Amino acid sequence: MTIRRTAHLALAILALAGTVSVCATQLAHAADPYEITAILPLTGGASFLGKSEQQSIQLATKTINEAGGIQGRPLQINFQDDQSSPQTAVQLANQAIASKPAVIMGSALVAMCNAMAPLMQNGPVMYCLSPGVHPAAGSYIFTTSVSTRDLAQAIVRYFRMKGWTKIALLTSTDASGQDAEQSVLNAVKLDENKGVELVAREHFNPADVAVSAQIENVKAAQPQAFIAWSTGAPVATIFKGIVQAGLDIPIATTDGNMTHAQMDQYAAFLPKQLYIPAAKWVTHGSNVKRSEAEVAAQAKFDAAYKAASVEPDVASAHGWDPTMMIAEGLRKLGTNATAAQLHEYFLHLKGFEGINGNYDFEREPQRGLDVQDAVVTLWDPAKKNWIPVSQAAGAPLQ
Repeated sequence: MTIRRTAHLALAILALAGTVSVCATQLAHAADPYEITAILPLTGGASFLGKSEQQSIQLATKTINEAGGIQGRPLQINFQDDQSSPQTAVQLANQAIASKPAVIMGSALVAMCNAMAPLMQNGPVMYCLSPGVHPAAGSYIFTTSVSTRDLAQAIVRYFRMKGWTKIALLTSTDASGQDAEQSVLNAVKLDENKGVELVAREHFNPADVAVSAQIENVKAAQPQAFIAWSTGAPVATIFKGIVQAGLDIPIATTDGNMTHAQMDQYAAFLPKQLYIPAAKWVTHGSNVKRSEAEVAAQAKFDAAYKAASVEPDVASAHGWDPTMMIAEGLRKLGTNATAAQLHEYFLHLKGFEGINGNYDFEREPQRGLDVQDAVVTLWDPAKKNWIPVSQAAGAPLQ
């Protein structure tokens, strides 16, 4: 009897040990991070955007994980450097999709996102961080913030309502510049802008070291306002040309230049009146109307950046909301969600209130935001910040 009882006890102990081992394995598995690849330009010409977007994603991830992560699993973003090269971005995207993920993030510019997009026809979901990309409705490509088309509409509306109806336009010859030119042309064609005239349309190569000839042509056309749409180092060339030509009129540019690093670097030759249309993230503390949920989302964003002792800029906003929305989708769908399930989730996502506005992907496919989420800002060199000067959609603040 004693031997039999001892044997039974030994079996019971082994069974218990096995159960504990299984539970421990399950707990360890549950705590495994949920990994997402983000392809960004961390070096090269677009690194001023990529590094800031990386930081934004990291701070958003920290906020997500402090709130429990994704169904108990911490979110982990694995960053890959596309070196500001479309070819490198494609190589990295091919490597990322080999593991059949539900989603990847990036890149930061139109050229890189457009180069990667054909690889995603059947998934995974790709969340591009460039507002200048315009994915086909229903595709696996989604994109951040307010469209350049809506930003152009907001700035043209603002200029018209300020009485500046003779406008000059200077754009680069690359993909971003071509998109910008078409966006401005479309805005000017709207019925509300019948009195607006493009008195000059100039172009330049992003590699050009001077644009003095184009600026002289603009000056000769006697515009009341000037839209100079380019991002990064090329816009510095434009700003220098404007100052050297003594062209002292309202100047507008893309929110791709809405970084503190650029404003500091270009301080000696910034136009005196520099207007930038942007999404609503920049309106905190202003008179621009926002919902309580948007204000609450902004408070989380501000708290994360304050804790990191960093002043946010446009690239910060480009990375934040997509990270938050992806995490929210995975919380609802589960960590085993497929690319098709996450794709379907985003196609019908409505009512997500982020720092950039109230997202409705059925109203605005692949983006969720429209011109109602755009405002116009004016750079204040004394405050070293962008001050909203319009309500949503571009009407001047009273």
